[in-house]
Amino acid sequence: MKRVRAIVSGRVQGVCFRAYAHDKARELGVRGYVRNLWSGDVEIVAEGEDAAVDALIAWAWEGPPWAHVSGVDIELLPPGEEFRGFEVRN
Repeated sequence: MKRVRAIVSGRVQGVCFRAYAHDKARELGVRGYVRNLWSGDVEIVAEGEDAAVDALIAWAWEGPPWAHVSGVDIELLPPGEEFRGFEVRN
């Protein structure tokens, strides 16, 4: 079990990044959330099986078709049990 916090930078707001991340996380069985930050970045907090979380982070480097990702900063966090699914937060 793995939990990460990823800050995705670049042109990642206004390009449906959160909706695509939500769909990808659900496809992979990852729990957590995605949200826009005031800085213009997107935050992903993801928890699940190591390979699934790694796959979501690999996807974040590409993002949806209209995104241009310039960086993904990863922070490992201790696993928890509070997430039931994956949600888009404002």
